[in-house]
Amino acid sequence: MDDLKLIKGLGPKSIEHLHNLNINNISDLVNYYPYKHNLIVLDDIKNCVDKQNVIIECIIDSVPLMRRFRANMSSLTFRAMSNKKMIAVIIFNRSFLKNNLKPGRTITVIGKYDALKNTVVASDIKFDKIESGSIESVYHLTSGVTSKQLTKYINEGLKIFNNYIDYVPEYLNLKYKFISKRDAVNLIHNPNNQNDVKKALLKLKYEELFEFMFKINYLKKINKTSRVDYIRNVDVNRINDFIRSLPFELTADQNKAIDDIYKDMTSDRRMNRLLQGDVGTGKTIVSVIAAYINYLSMHQTALMAPTEVLAYQHYETIRNILSSTDIRIALLVGSMKKKEKDEIVEKLSEGKIDFIIGTHALLSENVNFKSLGLVITDEQHRFGVNQRSTLRNKGMLPDTLYMSATPIPRTFALTIYGDMDISNIKTKPNGRKEINTIIKTEKELTDVYEMIKKEVENKHQVYVVSPLIEESDAIDLTNVNEIKRNIDLYYKGDIKSSIMHGKLSKQDKDKIMSDFKEGKIDVLISTTVIEVGIDVKNATMMVIYDAERFGLATLHQLRGRIGRNSFDSTCVLIGDKRNSRLKVMCESNDGFYITEKDFEMRGEGDLFGVKQSGDMTFKVANIKSDFKILLQVKEDVQEFIKKKEYVNYDYYTEFVKSLESID
Repeated sequence: MDDLKLIKGLGPKSIEHLHNLNINNISDLVNYYPYKHNLIVLDDIKNCVDKQNVIIECIIDSVPLMRRFRANMSSLTFRAMSNKKMIAVIIFNRSFLKNNLKPGRTITVIGKYDALKNTVVASDIKFDKIESGSIESVYHLTSGVTSKQLTKYINEGLKIFNNYIDYVPEYLNLKYKFISKRDAVNLIHNPNNQNDVKKALLKLKYEELFEFMFKINYLKKINKTSRVDYIRNVDVNRINDFIRSLPFELTADQNKAIDDIYKDMTSDRRMNRLLQGDVGTGKTIVSVIAAYINYLSMHQTALMAPTEVLAYQHYETIRNILSSTDIRIALLVGSMKKKEKDEIVEKLSEGKIDFIIGTHALLSENVNFKSLGLVITDEQHRFGVNQRSTLRNKGMLPDTLYMSATPIPRTFALTIYGDMDISNIKTKPNGRKEINTIIKTEKELTDVYEMIKKEVENKHQVYVVSPLIEESDAIDLTNVNEIKRNIDLYYKGDIKSSIMHGKLSKQDKDKIMSDFKEGKIDVLISTTVIEVGIDVKNATMMVIYDAERFGLATLHQLRGRIGRNSFDSTCVLIGDKRNSRLKVMCESNDGFYITEKDFEMRGEGDLFGVKQSGDMTFKVANIKSDFKILLQVKEDVQEFIKKKEYVNYDYYTEFVKSLESID
């Protein structure tokens, strides 16, 4: 009864599209929550001012006129009457709407009002009747699935789905007077008012954080008593010889982190350490030295990266670092040919590979190790929560080192990473200069273009980042296609630019990145797909459009793509010079300072706002804006564990059994 084929109106092609959203059954469908809710308030066009974002109801007065211009660009223009006032409506790249826009039909137009031209430039047109004060659920979509279709499929799923699993213990549901899981799921999709949204979110956030914090806190309990069944006897002189052979000198923070790791790995306790380091502070070399210690003790190391791009980059970097040793290194990623993968899997199980690098697919069922002693994970928040059960199936429980380039405040770290020891790297290696960060308004774009020109003339390269790939139905932001057109027009083809975004195929992304690294592209225009894992030493300038739309952590990560050399580097934030968050970016290059400020400034968040990127991947919870809920959950979980209440709940007892059976 959980098959998508049971959903009325959902055919094989649409099911394929839903798979792109990780919706593989009806349970996935009804639990695919909206990422925000819009409060719809209809405006009176007579009271609207210039440049105001409006939502107006109107009656179409004329047949739409369609114009085509440039490649793949079109517009529809028509007259419409709204509250006895005649206006013009124009909408771009929606030629398929023409047959539905018939004179006399009542529609709702969402867009921006131009008082001088008495025109609304529409971002969306809705044909269903919309009541003022209603709530609209907004979902992340994929090609081939519209918002209207997805809403219809979800509502069909809600009619037949029955298997609601509530992860909140019953006594806590009663204590906090939470609504039922069934009601929460129904209301998150179809709220009648803002209060419905709040009730649904409170229940679902608490539940998500409770499940998460139970795993964290029980792991912490296990870690306190967990002991290795072998002791590493490693010659410190060999480690020091290797460090001395490096072509650069380690910083004091790097040496301290290595000392912490060495003590962990040569003790009788299992290492469970988080290595926090700002962008460019040299976490990778610390992890390589940890792998070298593991190699000297005759065990294998696995390094897992969140993307293939980052896995390939680690492979190339680490292979160069270890070229003078006998360590046998290999790469294993999903896009490799089956024959190649099978060969590597076989060598791993025979112990013929010492250091394997890849995505988390390394821990799939068919991958076995002869003697896995160390797992390193990069930029994969909380990977370890479910990782142990996978490793247990292989009969091992190795030391674990997590790397993160997103430092977080101490109180926050103690709550979220309470099951780990933490090493911080703050100082950057010698030779790296501070990045100069400035704010420019859209009116100053000519200045920015001249700065880009100067960098390219100096044989350097530039990143330009935009939040969106194409025109958005929800918010008016600059997009990569428009930026590309403007850059090509301004430089008249003298500067080579290219676009990269998440919708491109892997082959296209690889080709573009390869061309950029080789200097065949001067300006790379991109979405935040470049946030993690891109390392081009020659890039000296980063331009970020609509910068106030990004979280501080994301802005700092993006800025970290430049300044990876001894050249002067500049980050230009396009936005409001009065914006307090952008001012923080100009004040400091210190990721620890920036995340502290981010944590202070983001506060409770906005239920009806645009969701920020760069946070831990929960469906509804946000560990920054929901920190107060998180602290209460932490207390409740600790009591739940202390009193062994979990024995009354199958889901939690299964998790406990799986952990305790390891040792």
